[in-house]
Formats: sequence, structure tokens, C-alpha cells
Amino acid sequence: MALSGSKQRISGHSKKAQYSAFTGYVAIVLAILLGIVLLVVSLIQPASFSGLRGLFGDATQPVASVNAGARSGGRGFFESVQGYLEAGQQNADLKKEVEIARIRLAEARATEEENRRLKALLGLRETEVAPVAVARLVGSSSVSTRRFAYLGAGRSDGVKPGMPVRSERGIVGRVLEAARHSSRVLLITDSESVLPVRRAGDNTVAFAEGRGDGLINIRLINLGINPLERGDVFVTSGAGGLYRPGIAVAIVTRLTDDGAVARIISNPAATDYVAVEPVWQPDALRGAETPIEEAIGSNRTVTADDEADEGSGETREPGLVTP
Repeated sequence: MALSGSKQRISGHSKKAQYSAFTGYVAIVLAILLGIVLLVVSLIQPASFSGLRGLFGDATQPVASVNAGARSGGRGFFESVQGYLEAGQQNADLKKEVEIARIRLAEARATEEENRRLKALLGLRETEVAPVAVARLVGSSSVSTRRFAYLGAGRSDGVKPGMPVRSERGIVGRVLEAARHSSRVLLITDSESVLPVRRAGDNTVAFAEGRGDGLINIRLINLGINPLERGDVFVTSGAGGLYRPGIAVAIVTRLTDDGAVARIISNPAATDYVAVEPVWQPDALRGAETPIEEAIGSNRTVTADDEADEGSGETREPGLVTP
């Protein structure tokens, strides 16, 4: 009897499970049929559910508005943070562009002034100078009191001592020594460097003397009232025949009694490639380097008899003694 009761309980439980499964299947089938009917109705008569859609939209509108405001606020917040983080780099880039544009403008003014002066005096046309070599600055003197840089080009590339070295921003220095495949450059910030300059836009001439600390002193030739101002740009004047005129050199940062202290425009530490240009006026440079007691172009010493002969119009052959 006990076994028979257990079988009855198992049999009743099985029937209940079967009824539950059958009910679930029927509900799924009805849901599928209802979905098919609703789909067919929506395809045949799309406007049939407009009211229901409107009611659902009205019911969810507050929640959707809150979500939209949250998305907009979050996007604005992240954009603000991104703009704040990028503002520093953008300001630095803009300052660099403005500085380069100012340098180009000053060089253009200096070139225009130089062209006007040359055409008025000599009627010459200025031609573009082709560089002797373009090479990389491979090093510099970081611990020495002198300011030198080392160039990856030498005599095999046509580089010779005395040739100007410049970057796209302005003058870097001049070649001091040239080996076969490398050269040593005397930077304009070296204490032994003296460069004839003038203020861009007028004829205020001066000498740019290196200080050895990354800055240069602007020494005015005509002393008196200091006409310089902070921000004045100085370019090469062409005097001496070494550097061609109109190349940017430095910007005035502080005034002194006899001139100013200026910051170089072409910083060698921030310069990668440079161009080595030929000497602008070799004859003038050779004449300036020739001692006053020697004749230009020879090693013969000029004596008092030579000066007297020059005054009387007589000429002598070099190396011949007149009895």
C-alpha cells in the first residue's frame, strides 16, 4: 500500500509538470501568433499603432529628456577637459608660429631696405645664394666656457673656414675649422664672436658680441641716446664681407647704457639641419684680414718707398730692386 501511494504521488507530480510545460508552449505559440498579427497589421496599416506609440513616447519623454541632458552635459564636460589639456600645446604652437612670422617679416623688411639701398647706389640685382652644403649639427660644447658646435660636413663637401652657417631661422655662426668630413662652428654666442648687425627697418648699426651664456650684447656704434626698444630685431648688415645682409640674428630683451642684451633667434640647441653658405664678399673679407702694412693679395710688405712711388706715379715689379 505504501508503494502504491508513492507511485500515485509520482504520477500526480508528472502530470502537473506536463500541464505546466504544455501551458508554457501554448503561451509561446500565442505570443508568436500575436507578434505576427501585430507585424502584419503594422505593415498593412502603419497608422494603427500611432496612438500607442504616442502614449509610450509621452510616458518615456521625461526619462529620455533627463538622459539626453546627462549625455550633453557629460560630453560638454569631457570636451572642456580636453580643451583645457590641449590649450597649453595650442598656445605654444601659436606663439611659435607668431615668432616665426615676426622673424620672416623682419627679414623681409631688412631685405627690402637692402634692395632699395643697393639699387639706389649701384643698381645691382640681388640673387639668391645657393648653399655650399646642408648638414646636421651633430654636437656642441656643453661644459666648456666657449661656445662651439660640430657640423657633419667638411672639406670634402666644399666647407672652408670662415663660411657662414645659418638655419631656417637665422645666423648660427661661422666655420672655424674644417676637417675632411666634419667641421667646428664658432657660435655667435661665443665670447670671441663679433658680428656686424643693424636694426631691421633702419640703419641703426651695431656689433653683436657673444657673452658665452646663450645671449649676446648689442653694442651701438653711435653712442648717445639709446634708440633701441625691447622687441627690436637685428639682422646682419653685410659689413666685413662675411655674412650677406638681411639674415636674422637676435631680438632685444633688455636695454643697457650702450645698447642692449638680445636673445638669439636661431638657437643651436633647437636646430637640427643648417646650411653652410659661401662668404658673401671674399675680396672684402680678404682685404679686412690683410695687415695694414701688407699689400692686398700678396705677402710683400708695403714700405715708405712704395708709398712714395705710388704718390709719384712710378710702379715697380714685385721682387725687383731699383738701383
